[in-house]
Amino acid sequence: MTGDVGLFGPDSITWKLHQEPILMLGGLRSLYLQALHPRAVAAVSQKSGYRSDMWGRLVRTSNYVATVIYGSTAEVEDAGARLRKLHSRLEGVDPRTGKSFRIDDPDLLRWVHVAEVESFLTTALRAGVHLTPDEVDAYYTEQLRAAALVGLDPATVPSTAAAVADFYAAMRPELGLTRDGAEAAFLLTVPPIPDTWGGRALRLGLTLGPPRWAYLGLAGTAIGLLPPWARKLYGAPGWPTTDLAAGLSARGLRTLLAGILAVLPAEYRVSPARQAALTRVAHG
Repeated sequence: MTGDVGLFGPDSITWKLHQEPILMLGGLRSLYLQALHPRAVAAVSQKSGYRSDMWGRLVRTSNYVATVIYGSTAEVEDAGARLRKLHSRLEGVDPRTGKSFRIDDPDLLRWVHVAEVESFLTTALRAGVHLTPDEVDAYYTEQLRAAALVGLDPATVPSTAAAVADFYAAMRPELGLTRDGAEAAFLLTVPPIPDTWGGRALRLGLTLGPPRWAYLGLAGTAIGLLPPWARKLYGAPGWPTTDLAAGLSARGLRTLLAGILAVLPAEYRVSPARQAALTRVAHG
């Protein structure tokens, strides 16, 4: 393997973890968690236009994550530079104080980063992916490279499971459910069906039929996987039984996804971004 491995490479815990399709559920969990930070969700509400283009924003975010994980060095650096340039031009208004703030405020960037990587990791573990404690800490440490890409000083970012737990404990007094957060959570739970997804009958089926209920099940599992204190901020139970049910649901979903992938042609079992990275690394 002589090619460009990008930020991580095939020997990293990051590549090991992100080959798991269940991480899509972790991405959804992270959005619910991020929405509990009043300024972070205000920034999204005021500057992203997600209400009119929710699916477009989710696709762009997913593409950015895939580039960071699997892209070449040049692709990763270009994606990071574009994101930093975009953030540097934007300001939001704190809904609680009326004061303006920079979108690239390190406190906000840090919250979004930690909520994302912790959600990926926690969802995978709860779904049955086996990582040792050392591998868990290694994943957090590897992700400091992604934090630096958005403009954070890696020395200020939690790099172990214990440090992440301390970070959440310190952040909790700042968190709460605002109107922006409630609106974002509602759209995540009951998203609009784009007109581009077919005719009226298809859209009606997606809105009222089994696909809608299946998605609601995913959203419910993502909420159930949140820490008890985060669920309580949403007005949901913080009971241990909720943790148990969400964990069982995540394990069941991972098993289901594995079964689906097993019957697909080989070229569809690995994401295009990972396939491209493996080819690049192998052939240089």
